[in-house]
Formats: sequence, structure tokens, C-alpha cells
Amino acid sequence: MGLNGAKIFTTSFDRPNISYEIVERDQPRQQLLRFLAGHKGNSGIVYCLSRAKVEDTAEWLNGQGIRALAYHAGMDRAVRDANQDAFLKEEDLCLVATVAFGMGIDKPNVRYVAHLDLPGSVEAYYQETGRAGRDGLPSEVWMAYGMADVIQRGRMIDEGGAADEIKRVERSKLNALLAICETASCRRQAILSHFGESHAGNCGGCDTCLKPVETWDGTDAAIKALAAIYRTGERFGTGHVVDVLIGNVNEKTERFGHTEMPVFGAGKDIAARTWQSVFRQLLAMGLVRVDHGAFGALKLEEGARAVFKREREVFFRKDRPASERRPKRAAQAERRSVLSGSDDALFEALRAERTAIARSLSVPPYVVFPDTTLIAFATERPRTHKELLGISGVGQSKLERYGDAFLEVILGFDG
Repeated sequence: MGLNGAKIFTTSFDRPNISYEIVERDQPRQQLLRFLAGHKGNSGIVYCLSRAKVEDTAEWLNGQGIRALAYHAGMDRAVRDANQDAFLKEEDLCLVATVAFGMGIDKPNVRYVAHLDLPGSVEAYYQETGRAGRDGLPSEVWMAYGMADVIQRGRMIDEGGAADEIKRVERSKLNALLAICETASCRRQAILSHFGESHAGNCGGCDTCLKPVETWDGTDAAIKALAAIYRTGERFGTGHVVDVLIGNVNEKTERFGHTEMPVFGAGKDIAARTWQSVFRQLLAMGLVRVDHGAFGALKLEEGARAVFKREREVFFRKDRPASERRPKRAAQAERRSVLSGSDDALFEALRAERTAIARSLSVPPYVVFPDTTLIAFATERPRTHKELLGISGVGQSKLERYGDAFLEVILGFDG
């Protein structure tokens, strides 16, 4: 194209208005419900891996009093388009979707994005979470995941029809996301590092910064876990290896003679849930892998040798009790982080006016005015056309179409 010496414009991958939270899956529907409780009156997206889970989750949320619609590629086109249109035009709607939703959607005031299943890569996670807060206002992203997610994603890679080299790349991307999930340091720092961008950490906008994670010296536990995999022949999945470690006598441990092994019960001083976390973190560290060709059996990687020889120390992050998992965020996604008192009440009145106008015109509310402009109306309280024009988002055309309606709300507000 002859663009010799062309200027190059680059920008950061950082989205400072987005706060990140990743939790260990434990009654995920209830965890999701607690997360959504902080977003009443806001619109957002809940991503699920399968179409069936999308529909089940949407139905369940409606039963819990949360207006939710489903969206996936297998739906009737007319229904899918209607649900997408409703999401664009309504202020308080949860769209439960597969990754089929999102491309080309530019709703600026998506206040939250939740994942009930692990995405396939950091790139996918970044893209999907990046649909929140495009207007620059505080927004939250949240994800619940567990070992089953890692196994399922790995199986999808191994059973896919891609070439071996592509599968290796996909496994590497999955492991990079798992490392972010299991990090005890700043999640924003870890995400940006993946994209080759440095960050000092301590961002104040992720769960590990707002409530730092404790770590523990897990070298002895790692040796026991790796020994249990090795002694049982590298033939079994996480659940069975955990049963061996905690000394759970059942049909399977007895049938394979594992109750007679020295490793049986060697980890009974550690809870089964903690052992699940240990194996997730060993996987993230690259010390073990899951062999999907052997029905999800855990296999030792070369790095395990150094742990066995105590040439490498292993530290694990300590999972929080369920009652402590939601940190108190410094930047809440709710608009009350921007507005308070009478300003917030005026914002609600202005939002109601915007909704009425948008419905009469059959357009999304943000086409009338974005939330950022309504916030400026609520805080600056313009009283004339000239003052309205001084607010970002108000041009001559919108002033002529909507100015009088919003001025009437502002001037008539008693707060």
C-alpha cells in the first residue's frame, strides 16, 4: 500500500474500569446468584459452554426473579434475534449465552460478564470479558471454575480434528488461562503479562489484590500427590487419587488393591477439597497432565522429578472459605460508585425518561444518551440548552430531539 514510514498507534490492553474475580466452583448457581445480587437494574452477560446449559440457566434465573433470556446458535433465528434485540434495548436484562453471542454487539453499558464455564484461552477470556464496561464506567467480570472444567476443555482439544501442532498450541493457551486462575498475585498483572505488557501489580481492581490470597508450603503435599499418581500406575483421574490420599475405602480402592499401599491415607490430614485444589495447581505448574486418551488419567510430567528429589519447593495458594470469597471491591460495578444520594435518585428519573423515549422510537436506550451523559446530567444539573450543550454526549441534533424532555426532569426534580 506504499505506507512507508507510516505512524503507528498502539494502546494498552488494560481495561482499568473492569474488576476481575475468579472463584473455585462450589454450588455455582448460588455463587452466580450472589454475584448478580450486586447488579440489580443493570444488564450483563452470563456465558456457558453448552446450549443446554444456556437454556437451563436462563430458565433457573427467571425462577429466581432475575429476568434472563437465552442466546445460542441452535435457537430458532427469529427467537434468537428477538432476544438479542431485547438485550440491546432493555436496561435490566441478563443474557445467558454461548460464545456465539458477542461479535459485533456494541452495547456500551454492559455492567457485568460472568462465566459459569472456563473459556478455552486467555484470548477468549479477554475478549468475552471485554464486552463489559465499554462506556468506561466501573464494571465487573466474574468466573467460577473447577478441575472438571480443565478436564472437559482438554478433552475437547484432544478429541478435535485439528493437527497435533495446533492441539499443542491450544493446550498451551488453556494452561496459560489456568495459571491466571490459580495465581496468588494480581490477576490484571497476569493477564497483561500474557499479552506482553508489564504491570506493577496491586491494581486494586481484582480479587487477589483487594483481598490477598494466602499461600502455604505445599512441598510435602505435592510429593504425596505425585507419589499417589505414580504408585497407582498413572491410570486414574483426580477423584480416585484423592480417595487414595485421604484413605477412602470404597469398591474401587479395594478392587485395585490401593488400600494396601503405603500412600493410602497418607494425606488424610488434608481435606478432599484442598486436594482438589492441589491437583489443579500441579496441573497449572506443569507437573502433571491429564491424559484424555486414558479416560482422564493423571500422568507425571518431567518436572515432577525435581519435586520428588526436593530440588524444587512448591507453594500453593490457599482457597478461601465460601463465606469469605467475595471481596469488598474498591471499584464496585454499580453506578453508586459514581453517584450517591439525590444524584442517584435523579439518575434513576433520567434513566426512566430515557427508557420511555427509546421505547417510543424502538431504539436501544444508549442511542438516546449513554449512561455517562446521564451521570453528568445528574451531577452537574444543567438548567438551560446552553448548559446541556456543554455536557459530553450532547450535540445540537440530540439537544433538539431530547433536550427539553430531560431538562423537564432535571428542573422538576426535588432532590
